[in-house]
Amino acid sequence: MVRINLAPPRARQRRAAAPSGPAGHLGLIFGALLVLLLVGLGAYSWKLSADIAEFTAATERNQAELERLKPVIAQHQRYRQEKEELERRVNAIEAVARNQARPTYLMDALADTLPPDLWLTRLEEKGQQLRLAGTTYSSVTLADFMARLKAAGTFKDVDLVESRQDLTKSPRTITFEVSCRFEI
Repeated sequence: MVRINLAPPRARQRRAAAPSGPAGHLGLIFGALLVLLLVGLGAYSWKLSADIAEFTAATERNQAELERLKPVIAQHQRYRQEKEELERRVNAIEAVARNQARPTYLMDALADTLPPDLWLTRLEEKGQQLRLAGTTYSSVTLADFMARLKAAGTFKDVDLVESRQDLTKSPRTITFEVSCRFEI
């Protein structure tokens, strides 16, 4: 079968240059999608660059603010340390002031209870507990001393811990140790 084309030669070239049908439109569609993809990636890249620039600027502002506030923070820490030191000093002074009268009352109460022939050689105080050590010539004087401590009212739980008589010395002396609690 023989085909004869009666169309002018220009029309033939046009038809061959531009394919018709779905295959011809696919190239345009993919080209448009590629252009849209490139435009989208460019816009996303530009947005990321803008975000990076904004974050960098915010970081620089925050660093500048931190440098500006470092002396203020250091000064605040010095003030806090000075305040704590002053509070410790005030508490120590208050504790001394509270406990200052106690030794005076203790010595006054002991002076009132000492018999004439009794001498205290040691006084130890641990909290409320007292340990009194001393010497005397007679056990009657020691018993009188313990009775006076109990009668004073400020000495509680009066107990004789130890009592020794030295037979080698003349006059014979009794060394003793008494424990009690002192309450004001």
